[in-house]
Amino acid sequence: MFIRFVIASRDEDSGRRQGLFQAADELRASGRMSGSHEQRLNEVERWFRENLPVPKRFAVSSKPRRKAQAITWFRHTATEQIARMRDFQTILESYGVGVEMLREKRPGYVVYEDEHQVVAYPFSETRC
Repeated sequence: MFIRFVIASRDEDSGRRQGLFQAADELRASGRMSGSHEQRLNEVERWFRENLPVPKRFAVSSKPRRKAQAITWFRHTATEQIARMRDFQTILESYGVGVEMLREKRPGYVVYEDEHQVVAYPFSETRC
């Protein structure tokens, strides 16, 4: 099972619903966020930078400059990462940003994976 946290807004590159890192960036840029919430988001993002590898690939093609249309999913065993995403969710929802947690058995054609996550180009039936 794979887990993804999303909001209603669509990402212009993938055409799929945005993830919480993008949502947090947009909320921060809006200037509506309190200092304590911004500090908490910074702490959570720092934790991810230190504890989750950055995927090396987001495109189906390995050729340079291909459109990045693959999206990230956590493995259901990535319990600490999922718990940290709940921190994102709590803060975003306090500003009226609706968050949904998706579950999928088959996230799509996998272009990158590590022990905590996969990056996959969604199949037509994949909810994302």
